Amino acid sequence: MNAFDVRIGINPLSWMNDDLPSLGGETPLEVALTEGRKIGYQGFELGNKFPRDPDALNALLAQCDLSLVSGWYSGRLARRSVADEIAEVGAHLELLAKNGATVMVYGEVADSIQGAQQPLYQRPRFFSDAQWDAYAARVDEFARYTLSRGVRLAYHHHMGAYVETPADVDKLMARTGDAVGLLFDAGHITFAGGDPLVMLDKHIARVCHVHCKDVRPAVMKLARNRNWSFLDAVLNGAFTVPGDGAIDFPSIIARLKQHGYQGWLVVEAEQDPVVAPSYAYADKGYRTLRSLVDAPLDTKEAA
Repeated sequence: MNAFDVRIGINPLSWMNDDLPSLGGETPLEVALTEGRKIGYQGFELGNKFPRDPDALNALLAQCDLSLVSGWYSGRLARRSVADEIAEVGAHLELLAKNGATVMVYGEVADSIQGAQQPLYQRPRFFSDAQWDAYAARVDEFARYTLSRGVRLAYHHHMGAYVETPADVDKLMARTGDAVGLLFDAGHITFAGGDPLVMLDKHIARVCHVHCKDVRPAVMKLARNRNWSFLDAVLNGAFTVPGDGAIDFPSIIARLKQHGYQGWLVVEAEQDPVVAPSYAYADKGYRTLRSLVDAPLDTKEAA
């Protein structure tokens, strides 16, 4: 068994939301960084308030003794060529690489409804094997390019996008090579109707980044029954931090330990900070993960 070499980071969504700037939009970035470090987090993912100059970003993080975890990239390979995507990603990839991030969060936003006021069932889909094959080939080629620059693509299955459900993830992973890493998001796969442990067992060898997001099942059910948009689900509290919802994080962390996962565990829970105060919830998420990471592995439970 490999060593369980992980660091615990956080996404600034707990303080400020990129998709819904009204949530925490008035909160200075320095507040998030200072509070996150005080809680114990070792790094942050990027958000829209971070500087985009590599040296400026490095200086800001160094002031708070924080590392750059990764950063979301809005990809459009469902609609554009690999050459166009490579041209588009240049500055972002350089920002990550120069600040020590080894993975890039790839979110497919072409035709996505994650930021639109549309019910989730209206998300885009690939309907034929030929469509899946063509898309996967572009993702694969693009991932080989980013890896050549020292940053592995971490594909984010996401509500409202082409790759949302467990079946979607299966199809993409089957059609791509190891250059395409998988970002395992416990909250999104649960919202999409999946079992996070089943997904881990299937694709653990490809998991290169982990978003630790919990869910409130009653809100998820309302979102489906009332045809809410993704943003409506977020506003109504579908997601929360580990330890505050229904997902079995003790088993998830045990499974990652068992397989020797090495990388970041990132608390990422889109919530309204007025309803879910940023510091309190970020602290709860950290303490939950810290206790699970530090606990000895029970091999019987992990089996």
